[in-house]
Amino acid sequence: MQITDSVIDTRVNEWLTPFFDATTQNEIQSLQKSNPEELKESFYKDLEFGTGGMRGIMGVGTNRINKYTLGKSTQGLSNYLIQQFPGEQPKAVIAYDCRHNSDTLAQVVADVFSANNIKVYLFSSLRPTPELSFAVKELGCHCGIVLTASHNPPEYNGYKVYWQDGGQLVPPQDGEIISEINTINYADIQFEANTDLIQKIDSEIDPVFIENSVKNGSFAASQEAKDNTTIVFTSLHGTSITAVPDTLEKAGYKNVHIVKEQAEPDGNFPTVKSPNPEEPEALEMAMNLAKEVDADIVIGTDPDCDRLGIAVRNADGQLQLLNGNQTMIVMTWFLLENKKKQSGLKGNEFVASTIVSTPMMRSLAESYGVEYKEVLTGFKWIAKLIKDFPEKNFIGGGEESFGYMVGDFVRDKDAVTSTLLACEIVAYTKANGSSFYNTLLELYSQYGFYKENLVSLVKKGIDGAAEIKQTMIDLRNDPPKFINEEKVVLIEDYQTSIAKNTQDQKEHTIDIPKSNVLIFYTESGSKIAARPSGTEPKIKFYMSVQEPLANVADFSNVQQKLENRIEAIKKDLKLT
Repeated sequence: MQITDSVIDTRVNEWLTPFFDATTQNEIQSLQKSNPEELKESFYKDLEFGTGGMRGIMGVGTNRINKYTLGKSTQGLSNYLIQQFPGEQPKAVIAYDCRHNSDTLAQVVADVFSANNIKVYLFSSLRPTPELSFAVKELGCHCGIVLTASHNPPEYNGYKVYWQDGGQLVPPQDGEIISEINTINYADIQFEANTDLIQKIDSEIDPVFIENSVKNGSFAASQEAKDNTTIVFTSLHGTSITAVPDTLEKAGYKNVHIVKEQAEPDGNFPTVKSPNPEEPEALEMAMNLAKEVDADIVIGTDPDCDRLGIAVRNADGQLQLLNGNQTMIVMTWFLLENKKKQSGLKGNEFVASTIVSTPMMRSLAESYGVEYKEVLTGFKWIAKLIKDFPEKNFIGGGEESFGYMVGDFVRDKDAVTSTLLACEIVAYTKANGSSFYNTLLELYSQYGFYKENLVSLVKKGIDGAAEIKQTMIDLRNDPPKFINEEKVVLIEDYQTSIAKNTQDQKEHTIDIPKSNVLIFYTESGSKIAARPSGTEPKIKFYMSVQEPLANVADFSNVQQKLENRIEAIKKDLKLT
């Protein structure tokens, strides 16, 4: 719907009524005088749940993260919990990260829950997101909340909701909860806390979570191999500092060097442009330290510790940054190989990834006789698979955006256990005359060399949202017939759930929930996906190209060929 100035004025005037505190009203009045465009951006829409929950810029207004937008969501969630669990006292656990206002916003959420007679477990200080997922099940809670904006800039914060299984909200709960939230008026929010129902926690969960991380992530390397492995780790000013060093120590890794300048949690993220382990610049300080101490592996995690970026020694002995697809492939191979060796594969196992991640995952899984399942972007969909297929054994899975999950004790991407797993692979392969990197090349020679690339186009504000929407409409109405002079032979439209073979015009139904994603396949096997981000003002284009790799010695030549193909695709689609 078109939001008119009169609608925005009505929303602004509501926020100037006595229900809203004086600080909020003063800030709105200041914007009215000094920055009317910012006022419009703050009120032109309501924040919505995307692939990662609700995330946005902090400030006043319906389109901002503040005590009222979070209070409204929590009030709606409280009503839903009471409806769904009659005769019970619902329980919720809350965690938060290092971002500005995360602690005070977490307290607001706890207050609203308790005011609605919901028992609350509130972590006494910042904790990793995967620990929150673990705590939901460990404490027998009906839901969990984490206050985080992942790797977004400092002005952002967010609100992710987890259900009883420890996974993020998925259908039908997400739609039902959103519908309930939409019935709430701001005046309905109960902010008056029942402090008797709020219990601070920390030591009850921390050691159990770390113990389970070690159990799931450390199982192949000998102590001698661990002693010969040197690790550099950076928390990038985030929450992982509370769990990763202790987990590595408990697993037997003694040579761990922490980047001290980035060890202190700080929502300003002062030493990096972006606390995003996908960005090479974010790991620059860690890479420099690794050169000083001759490290075998460098690991950095994002602020809420659900994603990790790594660098390992390449064939020339130089530190080489890996992308999320590469890390995921080696981790999945390692889990499958060791599962096969230790207890055998029974035929009821599966691994999972997302529709925009590398197709190599399917080839790898099927070579082990293990089922491969593919889902929409977002780890909530991988967690849902575990719930939907309880008779099957989930081994591991990941996505291109640097997230991985080992087993099912946590139901979200987990950089604590994945960090340990990466170190385990480095230690084990080094002790056996190989390396993490060489293993990746050997897998390329076995399954084909898959190379991926991501282009993210930032489109901010009202105009940006409209431009993103129009781009997807144009791609649907007039899809490319050729990409880089290759015929487009298949188009998958996840919004209509229809896949169309452009050669014979035959169609089939896509058995995955609807989403605003388009994927184009060319005759050589190249794959190009277009998808608006669910958590940032971006439209993303994912490219995957492939070639056989006859032997590892041909790696550089084939890599250059694939890089040239990706650049040609970008140019053809006007992404450069």
